[in-house]
Amino acid sequence: MPTISLCMIVKNEEANLARCLDSVAGLVDEMIIVDTGSTDRTVEIASGYTKNVYSYPWKNDFADARNESFSKAAMDYCMWMDADDVLEETQRESFLQLKQTLSPDTDMVMMRYHTAFDEDGRPTFSYFRERWIRNCPEYRWVGEVHEVIAPKGKIIYSDIAISHRKTGPGDPDRNLGIYRKMIAAGKILEPRHQYYYGRELYYHMQYEEAVSVLERFLHSEEGWVENKEGD
Repeated sequence: MPTISLCMIVKNEEANLARCLDSVAGLVDEMIIVDTGSTDRTVEIASGYTKNVYSYPWKNDFADARNESFSKAAMDYCMWMDADDVLEETQRESFLQLKQTLSPDTDMVMMRYHTAFDEDGRPTFSYFRERWIRNCPEYRWVGEVHEVIAPKGKIIYSDIAISHRKTGPGDPDRNLGIYRKMIAAGKILEPRHQYYYGRELYYHMQYEEAVSVLERFLHSEEGWVENKEGD
């Protein structure tokens, strides 16, 4: 049976972290928690679950921080979660069964990601994300924001779902700020980032610039077709 390292990056998540870690306790073989500058009880809470708690300076780059967490992993596969994610109790048995039966030549397991819910808590929107990734240097995150590991190798699709159960508004300006800093540093946004940058501009009611950015994205021959068709 393969082993799994849960790899997380966190900051000021005292309200959510225990719920997340409790949801996968006993299913993963180690927990790696990389803290990027918490000023609340996040580190204290994490330390109650694992000795593998590390401090790492935040560089306005989610891929960089996630790769740091992966670099600490010692198990066969790395699994990522955000602090406000949870594996529902109804998913635990399926999670364990998949772990027990996973073919050893599997490189990546895609799982559903529930990100929107109705008033009764039932998922209304979900999509597949890379969730278990073979622990090797070939698989690393890219993208300062909306970071991804491009699927490749032998990929398994599973109906097991992680639920993104946000408990607060977060920082609505964070992603736009990261994109602004990237552009100010002279970085050219690749098509996928043009798409997300355009969305951030739209959310911030900067409509004229949003239209310009999104039109460039749509006219590009590159970029993910899923983004061009809507998500």
